[in-house]
Parts: sequence; C-alpha cells; structure tokens
Amino acid sequence: MSSLEGKMQPTGELTMRVIRAQGVSRSTTAKVGLWWKIRNLRNVWPGLWRHSLAKTLRMNHMLGTLHVRKLCGNGEVIDYGLVSTQLVTDAFAEYMVDELQAETSEWGDFKFHDSGVGVTGAAVGDTDMETTDGESRVTGSQIEGATAEIYKSVGTITYSGGVAVTEHGLFSMVTGGTLMDRHVFGAINVVATDAIEFTYQFTSVSGA
Repeated sequence: MSSLEGKMQPTGELTMRVIRAQGVSRSTTAKVGLWWKIRNLRNVWPGLWRHSLAKTLRMNHMLGTLHVRKLCGNGEVIDYGLVSTQLVTDAFAEYMVDELQAETSEWGDFKFHDSGVGVTGAAVGDTDMETTDGESRVTGSQIEGATAEIYKSVGTITYSGGVAVTEHGLFSMVTGGTLMDRHVFGAINVVATDAIEFTYQFTSVSGA
C-alpha cells in the first residue's frame, strides 16, 4: 500500500481601485486661476498703492481689505486670496465722530456680513449693497488681526441657489444699520450648498 503526501497552499491576487464620489475633487484645496486674479487686479491695486504711500510718508490712514475662500459643496476649497482693497465709507467715518460724542451699543457691532451681485465700483458715499443676492446677512467673528491696529471679522454665507457673487459689505446690524465698507470683485460663481468665507480687515494706522 502506498501513501500519498502533499501540501496545499492557497494562492490568489488582490486588486484595489479607488472609487471617488462623483463631483469630488482630488484636491481639497486649490488656488484661483491666474487669469481671474489679473482681471480682478483693478479692485486690489488702488488701496494697496495708497496704503504703501501713506506708510512710506508715515501718514495716518484707514484701509479695508477683503479676503475670500469659496467652500464648495463637494468639499473643495478655492482660495481667492485678497480680492479687494476698497473704501471705508463716509458713513462709517461720520459714525466714528458721532460715537466720540455719544457712544451707543451699536459701536461694537460691525460684524454683519452681506453679499450681493452689484458690479458698480465701490465709492465712499455708499450706504448699502447695490443689489442683494437674496441671502440673509450672517454674524461674523470679532477679533484682533496680525497687529493691534487691525480689526478682523470672518463671516461665512451659504447659498441656496446659483448666483454670481460680486460684492460684499460689512454692517453694524443684521438689517439696516451703518455700512462700514463695501467691496466689489470679479464674479465668484456659486451653486446651492456652496459657501463663501469672507475675511474683512480694517487697519487704522496712526501718524508720525
């Protein structure tokens, strides 16, 4: 009688494939295209050269800046960076003088962010948004910026439908109130569930 001896060793192959959800970007963070920045330069340059000149001459001045990030509904973040260095309004300057005479509780409430679709350039005489986009104002943060001379407020607006956002304003109330600063920039297209994070900074530089 003979005996059979042997060994059985299992073999196989494993193949893996990543399946991404439709519409989700491979990169969660992206920079806006160079062409957008070039076209938008006209909204950035005016305030920058005035600020640089005033600092060089050691002159007191005020500067408002706006940085933007688009938070897409699919998880992608598009960083537009500095989109505008426009104008602190006459209404805010006059309001400061009034507050020095008789302070009100509204003085500490410039934290309400609004956005719109107006395209007319910002002017010191502005008192409101040019054209609303239908979304309510949101309450932003109130913190100190990189230096003690900078007031910073960050607010995020989530959109309920498709729109091309082109303007931003910072107000002292959730409705009405005083417009501190209005900014106009190149169109940022959003769809439902997209959001835009607005970072507004107000710099007040003392003189020599």
